[in-house]
Amino acid sequence: MGTIERFVVIALFDRVDLLDVTGPPEVFALLQREMNGETGYHVVLAAETLDPVTTSAGVRVLPDVTFAQIADRAIDTLVVPGSVEVDGDGRVRALSDPGVVEWVRTLAAHTRRIASVCVGAHILADAGLLDGKRATTHWSTAQQLAAEHPAVAVDADPIFIRDQNVWTGAGLTACLDLALALVADDFGDALALRVARQLVMFLKRPGGQSQFSVTLEPISTTRRIDDLRHYITRNIAGQLTVAELAAQAHVSERQLTRIFKTDLGTTPAAYIESARVEFARHQLETTDNTLERVATLCGFNTTDTLTRAFRRTLDTTPTEYRNRFRIN
Repeated sequence: MGTIERFVVIALFDRVDLLDVTGPPEVFALLQREMNGETGYHVVLAAETLDPVTTSAGVRVLPDVTFAQIADRAIDTLVVPGSVEVDGDGRVRALSDPGVVEWVRTLAAHTRRIASVCVGAHILADAGLLDGKRATTHWSTAQQLAAEHPAVAVDADPIFIRDQNVWTGAGLTACLDLALALVADDFGDALALRVARQLVMFLKRPGGQSQFSVTLEPISTTRRIDDLRHYITRNIAGQLTVAELAAQAHVSERQLTRIFKTDLGTTPAAYIESARVEFARHQLETTDNTLERVATLCGFNTTDTLTRAFRRTLDTTPTEYRNRFRIN
């Protein structure tokens, strides 16, 4: 039986993120080395014209084909990268060229598997390919995606999401995680793990792991909230009641709740739980502590409370999380 041809098209357009374009082909190339034979992957870069495309990094990339040249060709995997603009206040906004959107919609009609990288999810959404589906994107544009496309179930947390034949990935470096997942889908976990080792990556983020931690969330706009966040981190094993935090901030409990909602978009209780889950994740990934010990160290106190928090925030159990994401 011959090698299955896997025609992979990566969309190019002005200001596209360079790593989004180069990451997946590198993964496919390393797979061929590991297999010591043909993988069937044939990757081409497609754009509206054959003129050089200037990426966000300033590096120019030459397309292999135009969209029109492959308009009728069967495609195995269509990879759609993204691009953003940043305003003077540091706010990030995903960009979507209408011409590229139309071509993506056309090509998707005869594509087996569609994958967006980072903010490329906005292009898929504009093309109507995410309607009724669960999808992710980079955390910095997740609110934009949800606001502009209410028919899309946006989940800003996972590294990547698969919904039927549509895959969406989170951040820039998550393009490697997404490509490894595509390899695992085609050739199995064992070969994907060997490629991950070549990339000096842990094959430990198959979608369920959060793309960002509590400590990486946007910086607070007030010193008071920053001080409270540090206090929570230092006293994660304590009770951390709303009354205690309000006393620390020298405000009423009602005012504290209002401050958290305005500044962090959440409640004190929800933030504390997310901080404890983050601490527990680190313990499960890097230590041999028992679940009882982890629950005590992170302030959940009982394994039942720890398990309920993990199910609520990560849709898994602490034991499943450790088995999947443990750093040996």
